[in-house]
Formats: sequence, C-alpha cells, structure tokens
Amino acid sequence: MALESVEKGGRPFACIVARDGEIIAESPNLVEQTQDPTAHAEVMAIRKACMTLKTEHLTGCDIYILASPCPMCLGALYYCSPDRVIYITTREEYSSYYKDNRKYFELETFYSEYGKPAEERRLPMIHKPNGESINVYKRWEQLNRA
Repeated sequence: MALESVEKGGRPFACIVARDGEIIAESPNLVEQTQDPTAHAEVMAIRKACMTLKTEHLTGCDIYILASPCPMCLGALYYCSPDRVIYITTREEYSSYYKDNRKYFELETFYSEYGKPAEERRLPMIHKPNGESINVYKRWEQLNRA
C-alpha cells in the first residue's frame, strides 16, 4: 500500500488496523493527495476504524504501521487505545531516504522540541488566561458525571 502510494506521488507511509486477524481499516499517508497535513496514514486508518466499529476506543485491535510514528500519530495511537502497535521501520533506518522537515521542526529533533516548556519551543506559544474559559470544562463535568 505504501509503495503504491509512492508510485502515485504520495508519501511512503501506510497503516492497517486489524482485530482478530481481520482488517478493519487501512490507509496510506494522504497528505500530498489532500493537502491536509494531518492526513497521516495512522490518523486516517484510525478514523476509518473508529467509524466502522462505532467507537473511539480501538481496544482489541492491533495497529500495523510501516514506520515508527511521528509525535502527532503517537498521540492519536495513545488516544485510541489499541492493544498494541507493530511498526516495521525505525526513523533512523529511513531518515537517509526520506526527509519531512517543517518550519518549526525536523523529525530527528521533534521529540526534544515537544518536551520543552511552551515558552522555549520554536513555534511561538502564547498563554492568554481567561477566567471564563474553565466554565466549558465545568459544564462538561456536570453533564458527564457517572
């Protein structure tokens, strides 16, 4: 799937979500095709699987990916709670063949960038406190108490 995507001008990544040996969803990376920087293979396959299974939790599923996940996809993987993630290629193995550098980070340094306090990151992050904003979360809690 990833090689087919590359042959069609896409990026070299793919993801499969499976449960009990059955493929629930699959997707190549679709960033180039959709002009959507969040359309990574993992995100797209997770979306499809969750819609198919009508849940936001992929417990009971295994997720297979071509390469170790980027920070965005790692977050999505944690959020959807699969039983395990199996990846085939490490960033170190593919980095001499593929670069995906962005304005504020390079894949090789992103994890250290992400761990910095907000005010030390390359992407300007400005905290503007507003006392009223917490009310949204208070209301959510009221409506969702068990």
